[in-house]
Amino acid sequence: MIQVITARWKGIMAQFGTEAILPYSYAGTMGAVQRNCGEGFFHRLGASRLARTICAASKGYGWESVMGDTLAPHPDEVKKSDFILLWGTNALATNIHLLHNVREAKKRGASVWLIDTYENPTAQMVDQVVLVRPGSDGALALGIMHILVREGWIDQEFMDRYVQGFEQLRTEVLPDYLPAKVSQITGIEVKLLEEMAVRYGKARAPFIALGSGLCRYGNGAMTVRTITCLPALVGAWGKPGGGLLASITTGKAFHTDRVTREDLLKEPTRVVNMNQLGYALTELSNPPIMSLYVYHSNPAVVAPDQTMIIKGLMREDLFTVVHERFMTDTARYADIILPATSSLEHSDIYRSYGHYGIQRAAAVIPPVGGSKSNWEVFQLLAQAMGFDEPFFNQNADDLIQQLIDPPAPWLESVDLAKLRAGRPVELTLPDNYKTTFLTPSGKIELYNPMEFEPLPHYFEPYGDDAPFYLMSTPSLYSLNSSFNERPDLLSKKEAAYLQMNIKDAEAKNLLDGQKVVAFNERGEVQFILKLTTKVPVGVVVTEGLFCNEHALGEHTVNALTSQRLTDRAAGSTLYDVKVDVRSGS
Repeated sequence: MIQVITARWKGIMAQFGTEAILPYSYAGTMGAVQRNCGEGFFHRLGASRLARTICAASKGYGWESVMGDTLAPHPDEVKKSDFILLWGTNALATNIHLLHNVREAKKRGASVWLIDTYENPTAQMVDQVVLVRPGSDGALALGIMHILVREGWIDQEFMDRYVQGFEQLRTEVLPDYLPAKVSQITGIEVKLLEEMAVRYGKARAPFIALGSGLCRYGNGAMTVRTITCLPALVGAWGKPGGGLLASITTGKAFHTDRVTREDLLKEPTRVVNMNQLGYALTELSNPPIMSLYVYHSNPAVVAPDQTMIIKGLMREDLFTVVHERFMTDTARYADIILPATSSLEHSDIYRSYGHYGIQRAAAVIPPVGGSKSNWEVFQLLAQAMGFDEPFFNQNADDLIQQLIDPPAPWLESVDLAKLRAGRPVELTLPDNYKTTFLTPSGKIELYNPMEFEPLPHYFEPYGDDAPFYLMSTPSLYSLNSSFNERPDLLSKKEAAYLQMNIKDAEAKNLLDGQKVVAFNERGEVQFILKLTTKVPVGVVVTEGLFCNEHALGEHTVNALTSQRLTDRAAGSTLYDVKVDVRSGS
């Protein structure tokens, strides 16, 4: 099969050029070697590059515009907090290690509030649920800050020492965000808004755990930037247990460039955003995409605008190769399917983005059948293409050694012998890291002169003319499209439900348990209606992604989502989608 693939590629390259080949991958494999090793191969090939921004690129941008490269607080910090805001996160499905620490804090007397667009499963363990209108979280943050300033609940000493731009924010932005206006934008009653501000402003050490869903709107980066400003006003960073945890970036622990090998790219090639795969496969030209190589991802289910993606995958002239462990929806459109190993069958080294632990892992069983790891396949492809760089002659363990030897500065303080032996180790955090702000000014930058908008503000998400915001949220029983191959977990998901407020259903004469169709200009998807009071009026919710074979109709929820991008960092807008709903019977 390797010879067949490379022969087709050589023909495509001769006729259309190397950029007619597009790799597509994301996070189905999480090790630093197996996840990233394809980039070195495709750089050498001269293929189109993929902007991998589907998850939370705008969230990272929003954080960095205020905090730069400042280290995120250790998740154990939350244990010391007395007021915790779980903001835009269903931690029970997506962050269970942090949730353990939240429970510990509750035992010690902390109050826990949840801010989300609906009463998600994590609501069962919090003290208060605050339902915010989709895409309006930035206005909520500005409203809280307005009240903090109005009441004088500001840590001026911390501000003077560690913060840049508070006066500009106070005088130029916050006066516009009176509680009544914020209530109108967010749908939160003024009384509850005031209470939240009191709790936050009076807390000894307030802590915000920030989810990723709120960054997936047209205003996503600005929303995260605005919320990230909040802890500075009350000096939370200077208090044990205070701060804000967006995500923990540990990539700098390894020499990742020794695997991605951008130096093998002879000249810059075009970049295709993974959120716009449908456009790339159906409309891109000069040259068109003539071959798609998919590994550890399932874009036919997880990427936006499913109808357009499938239209592209069905092209007779598109040569598609999928390297997979399961017969995914994407694999069903492949010309060639290559069997892939699992994490039990290949060596790798793992970092995290929810804590500071890292660990090397060796294969514990031999590859099943004819399956091969990502790196083994790329080595074979490189050999068949005639690439003679020594890089392609190394095995996975060689690459792991290059990632950690000699150690990057962050690894110098850990037990490398323990790491090499496969034992988990934790990256060491410097003393006073919470008040060491790695920004150009050395301070928290509420005012950022490098940004087009130097001060945070609120602007509306894209929205649409349809009546309901559609929230496609995480399930407790699957991870995006992963684990749908497990019958036991699939049975717990039961079916593709669409949750709707009882009042909205009454207005449309819809009944609990009936088949309905959610639709917009991009497509339509069938669901089973579930009536509830946990979803506010004007919002509908579906939890988890299903494969097409388990769908009620021809498509799943991403037939409704858009290829539009966020305000910064070109992230996905998977939550910035509106639909109407009608009876499906």
